[in-house]
Amino acid sequence: MKFKRRARPDNSINLTPLIDVVFLLLIFFMVSTTFTRETRLLIELPDAEGQQAPEPLPNQIEVVVSGDGAYRVNGRTLVNRHIDTLMKALEREAAGDSAVPLIISADANSPHRAVVMAMDAAGRLGFSQLQIATQEPEESAH
Repeated sequence: MKFKRRARPDNSINLTPLIDVVFLLLIFFMVSTTFTRETRLLIELPDAEGQQAPEPLPNQIEVVVSGDGAYRVNGRTLVNRHIDTLMKALEREAAGDSAVPLIISADANSPHRAVVMAMDAAGRLGFSQLQIATQEPEESAH
């Protein structure tokens, strides 16, 4: 006996409209989203108020950074601006004693890199007493 096969009904769901809606939502969210923009950081450096520095010690080392980034160690101008030259000058002045107080005096217009390089040289040599010289802010006349 031959049985007739019944045609099965199509039970699948058509996903094409669903995919279209998802892509439209994706485009909508991409267009309507605002992305954050990087902005410059505005900083205001603090004034240095406080006690006057004590009188200079006879064995302290002073590193002066000029406005153009040149170095002077205890009044002697260095021949170049390399960190190795600065480290050799600091070693010579300290005579191997890294406990000697080190003062960095930088011009207000000196490049930040030059000041950081002086601090790095002092750190590499193991100086533990590092001071940065500042001046008191001027009183503005009101």
